[in-house]
This record gives sequence, structure tokens and C-alpha cells, in this order.
Amino acid sequence: MPHVIIIGAGITGVTTAYTLSELGYQVTVIDRHRYPAMETSFANGGQLSACNAEVWNSTGTILKGLRWMLKQDAPVLFNPKPSWHKYSWIGEFISNIAHYRDNTIETVRLAIEARNHLFAIAEREQIDFDLQRRGILHFYHDRKSYDAATRTNELLVSGGLERFAVTPAEVKQIEPTLRGQYYGGYFTPSDSTGDIHRFTRGLASACERRGVRFRQGVTVESVECLQRGVRFLLSSDKTDQEVPARQSLEDVAGDAVVVCAGVGSRRIASLLGDRLNVYPVKGYSITVHLEDENSVSQAPWVSLLDESAKIVTSRLGAERLRIAGTAEFNGCNRDIRMDRIDPLIRWVNQNFTVNTSRVVPWSGLRPMMPNMMPRVMKGRAPRVFYNTGHGHLGWTLSAATAAAVGKVVWEHLPTDVN
Repeated sequence: MPHVIIIGAGITGVTTAYTLSELGYQVTVIDRHRYPAMETSFANGGQLSACNAEVWNSTGTILKGLRWMLKQDAPVLFNPKPSWHKYSWIGEFISNIAHYRDNTIETVRLAIEARNHLFAIAEREQIDFDLQRRGILHFYHDRKSYDAATRTNELLVSGGLERFAVTPAEVKQIEPTLRGQYYGGYFTPSDSTGDIHRFTRGLASACERRGVRFRQGVTVESVECLQRGVRFLLSSDKTDQEVPARQSLEDVAGDAVVVCAGVGSRRIASLLGDRLNVYPVKGYSITVHLEDENSVSQAPWVSLLDESAKIVTSRLGAERLRIAGTAEFNGCNRDIRMDRIDPLIRWVNQNFTVNTSRVVPWSGLRPMMPNMMPRVMKGRAPRVFYNTGHGHLGWTLSAATAAAVGKVVWEHLPTDVN
């Protein structure tokens, strides 16, 4: 039974581990955190959203980014401080504007496929993750943004997505708690929401029941590519008093490796002899705890996206409302800035009559490729594979790319399945 090492215990790494274990591989997952799903898979927006499959590579995105550059509360914030990584990524991003249409349609198809995989896994393993299959509603404040959305909608429908226009009155019918006046909207009834952290932890437990080993709290220090596998030198978290000093360094070898390390994939890829231009794009979220009867009844159940503010909502059970948004190009900075959190809180207060006295802020780094497409591929070295770079759609796409990388691994390192 071939032994496959997976780097990363977020949603992508854990879905990959599950897929490979089903194919009959022995699997070990390595992650620097003590538990699965503690980084980008901790508190994202929660949307499983084929409707958000539009890639960002467009002239319109560039122009908006320039207008927003000097606004601290803008949906997109760009730190102009020179960085070769940042500016090389932007150069590649611009060069992919020509592929906007094809990449958007391909992402829609991948998202629809992923949805089927994820729901099947959740049902098979009985994972409770606050799933809400009530659709996603985009709403627009003016005709200009609505007309732009109509053009985007044509691409989404071309990819096979059921999505249709709704009037202002229908917006209110779909989500009665939403206040304000709107020009119109688009509704995707087949999209859904759920708690990515609960799902990933639940799936990790299912993996362990299947024999997958999780090696948490370790960092990859060096790599040796062998003719028939890969060997890693790992260091343990020396601040963790539960890890004895004699275990501070260890070797782990496998017949193959799949890199699912999020924004850390770029460093791991360089150790393995590959170039992977993943850039960390920071997003923020708040989790509003609904602690009174009015807040529970007045918080939205249908997932929303406010196009002008680039803010999304997800209802995570009766007592939690997740609000997320923003894209910040500022390197591997994980600081939680209140000037980025405050607009999220203000938005809730403007649109809903809920109590925001107990709000938990969070920030995470999305692993973005310049073409906005996940990288599922074989590396240069034998038995090195990648499933990473999902950007803002990791939760949406992970189940499909896990299946895809499973096929790639199988082609190069097959195993028998009983």
C-alpha cells in the first residue's frame, strides 16, 4: 500500500486525505497547527457558491482597485510597498485577463461538481456542519452594477448554473429581514452555506477512523526528493510543552507527497524544485452571536452578497451569523485591523435589526493564483503533486479538486482497492 504524505490540514488537505484513503492509499497529513482547519479554513464566509465563480481577472477589477487604493475601508486594499512577489503576481494577473471568460466558465463547472462530492461525503460520514441549502442572493443598489451582473450571469449560466434575475420585491420575499432599497438581484437556489471549520474537523475525524494519521504541530524544514518518494525533515513547535524536546526534529518519508499548504505552498514548492506563484490575499470575517430572541428572528437565513460592499453573509445555525468580505494585498500579514472590521459591523447594523454587542473578528489568507484557478498537477520531481491555490473558493471547490488530484496520483502511483 503506497504511503502518501499530504502537507496541510485545511479543507483542501483533509478532503484530499479522505479521497486518497478511499482509493486505498496509506495517508499521513502534516500541518504546523495543533489541530486541523486552524488557518484559512477556520472562519471564512461560509458560502458554497458556484455563483461566485467569476474570476477577478478583468479590466473592471483593475480600475476599481485603483479607485479604492487610498480608502482604508475599501472592499479591496492594496499596499503599494514594493515586493517582487506581489508585483510579479500582479503582472501575471493582468496577463490572464484574456482568459477571463474561459476560466470563469470552467470554475462554475468545477464548483457544481464539487457540490455533489461534498454533499455525498457529508451524508456518508454524517457530518453536521450547519448546512443551509437555501440558495444565495446577490443584490445591487443601482442599474450600473446590476447590468454588469447581468453580463456576468450569462457566463455563469453558460457553465451550467441555474441562476435568475429577481425584482426588488422578490429580493424582500426571498429574505424578509433585509432592510433598505435595491435596484434588483440575482438568485442561485442551488447554492448553500455551512461552517467550513466544523466540516473539516468532522471529516478529519472520519479520516482517522479510516486509518489516516495526522501529524500536527510540525513544520517542514527541508525536503529530499528520492527516486521513489520524498523525505521531509520536520521540526516540532518548541513552545508546545506537551511535545518532548527529543521529538523536536524528525524524518518522515513517503512514496509520494501532495502539497495542500495554502499560502505556504509557495515555500514548499520551492523546496521541491517547483515555482508556484501563490499570493496571500487577506480576508476578514466577523461572527455575530445572536443572543436574544429578536436577533435570532431578524438575522437572515438566506445567504447574501452585497455587490457594492463585497460583503457576504452565512447563517451558521440559530445562534450565529457570519459576515465576511474585503481583499487585502499586504503580504503574509495576519493582523486583525479594526478599520477593516468596523465596516463589517456597520454593514450589519445598517441592514438588519440584530444586536452586535458580541462579535468575534477573524482574518485569514486566501492562497490566490494569478489566473484565479486552483493548481491540480504533478510537480517536476517524481511523485510530487499539488492541490492548492484555490483563492476565495477553497470551501466551494475543494471536494472536486481532491477527486481530481486523486486521479493524477493514481495515474502515476496506482494501488489496488479491495
